[in-house]
Amino acid sequence: MSRKLNRRKFLQTGAVSATAAGFWLTGGATETRAAQGANERLNIAIIGAGGQGGGNLGNVSGENIVALCDVDDNRAGASFNKYPNVPKYRDFRVMLEKQKDIDAVVVSTPDHQHAFASIMAMRMGKHCYCEKPLTHDVWEARLMGEVAAKHKVATQMGNQGTSSAETRATADLIRGGAIGDVSVVHAWTDRPGMYWRQGHSERPKDTPAVPKTLDWDLWIGTAPSRPYNPAYCPFAWRGWWDFGTGALGDMACHIMNLPWMALQLTAPSSVTAELDRPNNNESPPNGLRVTYEFPARGKRPAVRMIWYESSRPPENLFQGLPISSGGSLFIGSRGKLYSRSDYGANNNLLLTPDSFREFRAPQTPLPRSPGHHAEWIRACKGGPPAMSNFTDYAGPLSEMVLLGNVAIRVGKRIVWNSEKLQAVDLPAANQFIRREYRKGWELRA
Repeated sequence: MSRKLNRRKFLQTGAVSATAAGFWLTGGATETRAAQGANERLNIAIIGAGGQGGGNLGNVSGENIVALCDVDDNRAGASFNKYPNVPKYRDFRVMLEKQKDIDAVVVSTPDHQHAFASIMAMRMGKHCYCEKPLTHDVWEARLMGEVAAKHKVATQMGNQGTSSAETRATADLIRGGAIGDVSVVHAWTDRPGMYWRQGHSERPKDTPAVPKTLDWDLWIGTAPSRPYNPAYCPFAWRGWWDFGTGALGDMACHIMNLPWMALQLTAPSSVTAELDRPNNNESPPNGLRVTYEFPARGKRPAVRMIWYESSRPPENLFQGLPISSGGSLFIGSRGKLYSRSDYGANNNLLLTPDSFREFRAPQTPLPRSPGHHAEWIRACKGGPPAMSNFTDYAGPLSEMVLLGNVAIRVGKRIVWNSEKLQAVDLPAANQFIRREYRKGWELRA
């Protein structure tokens, strides 16, 4: 069975045309969870209950919430108030050691704490959901996947677009050859300057008092100690290397997710960063491009993927269409596909030449998801692994993304040996592949 695709419009939110490849978009029915008895529900603990953690809490609230942990009582106030009778903790290490009824954890801390909290929980046999990027460093992402596999726990990273029916249908479309062989992908974001500042050349000089509701030492965790300042906490930590991973770490696990899925990419062979301003050791720079080179995969050609911050791909590639604030553009041998959202779904456009030929849908389309958090919960209860599990998908995806930050920080082209987790003949990169941890917060293989 084949369908001729509309020249420009492929997908629209809430409506799919029969002439726009919708015949397999709806190929997997959305599952709904029936009401469960109390003895069938997971006992879930939340590590980082404020901000994004509050949203994650709402998405798993159909299970038993048995513990809440946050270093900031004020930030987590709404979550704490919603569950007045649930035990509250500031230190997740104390929570995990003390409370033995926990089946699974949801980790929504700043990036620098992801690996420590998740690995401790997994080594205790707890299933784990962790926000994106999976880790702060490349080595941590590899270790997360290894620990998850060793302890046979169900895992998932918080790149929600992975579970979108539209994202998976778009991946099917590209895998099916709709735009031919893809050799170049452009991906971009507007996050620097729009949501937080980057490009700090030095730390704040003032040292205000730590709020009484915040345990600053626990917030620092694995990172080098420094005085408290609201420039870091509770929100703007992403713009500081010790705590965050910049716009690349924040958004590429969403925006590069569709290329990763659709093109079945593996580890890059090299990564190069171009900076608009000089680099420094405090903060990701404002304005950059990172170029990833991926090797051929069987019959699929090599791919170059270019990441842009504070700039966009050349306008002439978009055939007169406006460039979105974040998205990706696939350049194939028979046409282009333009994804205009951060999540790889919502109004994707197929830009093809007039000579575009018909093609057949994949014989084995990607299975459709019951919903992002529901997919993880189903896996925790013995169902199939979530697509964005740490070992097979989220770990390798995060390694690729975070390798871009290594290239930014080292200032040289990285030739990558994925098996050894090393930049070839570039020892200066080692400190950014695997960082040193603050005493008492060491993470060991």
